[in-house]
Amino acid sequence: MEETTRLAGLVQERISDILDQHRSQVEPLGTDILPLLDEAERFLSGGKRFRAQFAVLGFRSVRELDLTDSVEGLGDAVLDAACALEFFHAAALIHDDIIDRSDTRRGRPATHRAFERIHADGQWMGSSEHFGVAGAILLGDLLQSWADELMHAACSAIADTDAAQSARTHFNRMRSEVALGQYLDVLEEQQPVFAAHDVQLERSTRVLVYKSAKYSVEAPLLIGAALAGADDQQEQALRNYGLPIGVAFQLRDDLLGVFGDASVTGKPTGDDLVEGKRTVLVTLARENLPNTQRRIFDDLLGNDLDGEQVAILQRTIRESGAVDQVEAMIARNVERAISSLSGSPLRRDASDALTRLADRASRRDF
Repeated sequence: MEETTRLAGLVQERISDILDQHRSQVEPLGTDILPLLDEAERFLSGGKRFRAQFAVLGFRSVRELDLTDSVEGLGDAVLDAACALEFFHAAALIHDDIIDRSDTRRGRPATHRAFERIHADGQWMGSSEHFGVAGAILLGDLLQSWADELMHAACSAIADTDAAQSARTHFNRMRSEVALGQYLDVLEEQQPVFAAHDVQLERSTRVLVYKSAKYSVEAPLLIGAALAGADDQQEQALRNYGLPIGVAFQLRDDLLGVFGDASVTGKPTGDDLVEGKRTVLVTLARENLPNTQRRIFDDLLGNDLDGEQVAILQRTIRESGAVDQVEAMIARNVERAISSLSGSPLRRDASDALTRLADRASRRDF
């Protein structure tokens, strides 16, 4: 835990320095731009830094690393890559909240709602809602641009050009996969009816993998490992670990989206039910319900639910046995990931750290 806290501190310090640099660069634009920068700083403060941790462990799986050591610039390069992932993650969340029409994020107003409030408080012309969405889209775009700059800096600091190119390739693939996965998620919510169970489960799993699982764990690991000059066997070992942990991570997120405590998740309880998310959890629950109960479930899902209706859906999902099924899936994926580390070509201390992080990433109950 001490090592995790230390890394989070180093990442936060670097993020703060980066944002200060950008503030200096945009001073000629005047004070009108400050709310955008203030919101970026707010959004990038805190968090568990899972993606940064996985990027660092990806590097350490291949080569020894001291982040405070400037030898060969490796510490700075890995920190820049870790921060690039955090900037990209922030951008993805901001855009995701727009798409999902979410009001809150981490217990605070979602970014588009924060800009909407600025417009309303200023009594400006036009639509406050439109201004909020426009401001949030632009901030997300800006953070993606800064993420790309950071990734470029990280790759430029690596003497091994093949390693740098490999890291860049993984980063580029990650960005494409997240956008495509997000589109698949939006597309799925627009379907008038659920597909047959096997087809629906495949669709829900595909969204889970490409929208979140791969970019939460696998991609950061591969980016960090590539910067260290990983060979094909080492990258495959990290894939064997990363994808199942990413799946477990997102399955846990789906449970939190239905049953999570708002004071912990920063989102309203049952938010995924109101949004009509066709997650693996929901898909499994429907399959276990009698036909009449399934029709009632489908009629409620995705509507503007009150507290009692959310509670009904929560109880229905729990009594269907789907929660136990998802918990078992999480456990199997964690076991599969940890087992893959045995005899792998990864450095032992990094494998030990990955084992510890697997448990934390899949529980997320703190």
